[in-house]
Amino acid sequence: MDVFLDSQLYMTVFWAIGFVVFLGLEIATATALVTIWLALGSFVAMFFAIAKLPFWIQCTVFVVVSAVLLIFTRPAVKKLLTKTNPTNFELDVGKSATVVETINNSAGEGRVTLNGTYWTARSQDGQIIEKDTIVTVVKVDGAKLIVK
Repeated sequence: MDVFLDSQLYMTVFWAIGFVVFLGLEIATATALVTIWLALGSFVAMFFAIAKLPFWIQCTVFVVVSAVLLIFTRPAVKKLLTKTNPTNFELDVGKSATVVETINNSAGEGRVTLNGTYWTARSQDGQIIEKDTIVTVVKVDGAKLIVK
């Protein structure tokens, strides 16, 4: 009977060490989100070892919990951690700009100033827009603002 209790204690320690090792690896590779699922699987399996369930059940629980967490939570967690910040040009859409050189798409002319920066500009509908007109940025196309 002591051998059985010792083996259960060893398995509890085994899963606890697995949890610590996988968690340590995850901390070492903080942005990868690779081993956190295995750490959580080890943590749950440790409780099955404490409950003195057979080793094959502990292993099954480890694999199932790790796989389920990986499949169902990794995409959501990864999406949360990889939020993209809009770039400057995406933030400029919808803002007002002042025409500093008449915009004529067919002549390839036109400049506006937006937030103190000069941009090449084209009108959205091809109309000529006179100097000193206030326009709205509708799109950024490379280094050109498309305005209306």
